Amino acid sequence: MPAETGTARPITKYGTPVLHQPCAEVTTFDEELSTLIDDMFASMYEARGVGLAANQIGVGLRIFVYDCPDAQQVRQVGHVVNPVLHLPPPPRELIEDREGCLSVPGAQAELARTALAYVTGFDKTGEPIRVDGTGRMARCLQHECDHLDGKVYVDRLTTKQRKKALADADLG
Repeated sequence: MPAETGTARPITKYGTPVLHQPCAEVTTFDEELSTLIDDMFASMYEARGVGLAANQIGVGLRIFVYDCPDAQQVRQVGHVVNPVLHLPPPPRELIEDREGCLSVPGAQAELARTALAYVTGFDKTGEPIRVDGTGRMARCLQHECDHLDGKVYVDRLTTKQRKKALADADLG
C-alpha cells in the first residue's frame, strides 16, 4: 500500500510540453524516487484518479501509480518504474468504454482498449515486478503507459471527438 506521507502536487493539463514527449528511464532507485512515488499517490488521491503518470505532475520520468479495480472488482494498488506494456497477440479482444484523464479534467470519451494487458518493470527499490490487468485495470495500464510515451488518451480519438473533449475540459 502507498505511504500516506506524500505531498499532492498540481496536475499538469493537456498542452503542457512534458505531457507530449516520451519520459526518461529512471536510473537511480533512491529516497528521492520513493518520495516522488509518495507524492504521486497523494496527487492521484487528491485529484480522485485511479492512475497517475509522473509527467502528470510535471516530472518527465517513466513511473506511474495506480489504485484501480480489475474485472472482478478487486482493488489493485501499486506503482511501476520503467514499465513496458505487453498486449495480447492479435486478434485482440477490444472493449469500448468511457475513458477520462486528470490532465483533461471533466471530459470523457469512448475509446477501445484491449481487455487484457500487463506491464513489466521495477518497484521503487529496483526489484523486477509484473502487474497483470483485466477490465478497468487493463485500461489503466494502457492509459498510463501511453502517458509515459507522450500520448494522452484524447490523442487516440478522432479530431471531432478530441475537439469536443478538450472543449469540455476548457482546454480547446
